[in-house]
Amino acid sequence: MADDALARPATQNETRIEFPDNGLLAKLCGEYDRNLTTIETELFLQIVRRGNQLVVIGDEGALKSGVSVLRALYNRVEQGKSILPVDVSTELRMNSAALGSEGGSEHLRMLGNNVAEIKTRKKLVEPRTEAQYSYVQSLYENELAFGIGPAGTGKTYLAVAVAVSMFISGRVDKIILSRPAIEAGERLGFLPGDMKEKVDPYMQPLYDALNDFLPAKQMAKLIEDKLIEIAPLAFMRGRTLANAFVVLDEAQNATIMQMKMFLTRLGQGSRMAITGDRSQIDLPRGVKSGLWEAEELLSKVAGVNFSYFTSKDVVRHPLVVKIIEAYEKINGKT
Repeated sequence: MADDALARPATQNETRIEFPDNGLLAKLCGEYDRNLTTIETELFLQIVRRGNQLVVIGDEGALKSGVSVLRALYNRVEQGKSILPVDVSTELRMNSAALGSEGGSEHLRMLGNNVAEIKTRKKLVEPRTEAQYSYVQSLYENELAFGIGPAGTGKTYLAVAVAVSMFISGRVDKIILSRPAIEAGERLGFLPGDMKEKVDPYMQPLYDALNDFLPAKQMAKLIEDKLIEIAPLAFMRGRTLANAFVVLDEAQNATIMQMKMFLTRLGQGSRMAITGDRSQIDLPRGVKSGLWEAEELLSKVAGVNFSYFTSKDVVRHPLVVKIIEAYEKINGKT
């Protein structure tokens, strides 16, 4: 572990945390204590392992944060879950947010107790931030749920996970995943190959999400039987989508008319999840995003919920957070 020669206040405190299971403690620490090193570096702490104890040394505020993060991560391994570098980074960000907002610690405790775990065929999926937790609740509780925020915050991934969960539990009869094929201008005829070969490259992110939740053979069979459909937004015109979980990804690239067309496809027994990033609009200059107008028109409609994400909800590589924040500063959003 790092000797931690970084500058610290002269007055330091020390606390000991005892863990009942040495094997679980080893998983918490990570290979070569990499998880402890991350916590040390981020919080300007020193953490020393002594048997089944961790001795945490630092100033009072950092010490409180470090102990909270360590206990949350140990709770995770107690439940049989692995700890990846992104889990440590996310827990550090969540803890920081909780300290800065009243009631945050209670919400993090709810997250730690897996209130919103999503069961799929291949794995359990859990929200990792407060915004993700609220979003998952919204997906289960509302017939129309929007998830809006930067890339990497889990908007589409969690929506597809909930769709799979509802499908395998029998709450919906099919899954429909869609996105605007804006890169091809929604005009696919000039591209080589049959329609599936033309469309699939633009739908690949949706296939990737499904692959995480369903075995390959089962997914292929469900697609063959049309119980799972993946198609461009233009293909939704004229349909009524009943008893289905419908996900529209990259909704910021839907025009006003396309968004209205899509929203009015909602049939009996169906749910819709619409995800988008207002900073990545690829529509031609002068064409207003349908996502913008939907926010303006539907924000107060009963049964419709909007969930918002920030860079603090990014669950990709920690560097992605810094990249998004840098661009937000340029755009005057922070």
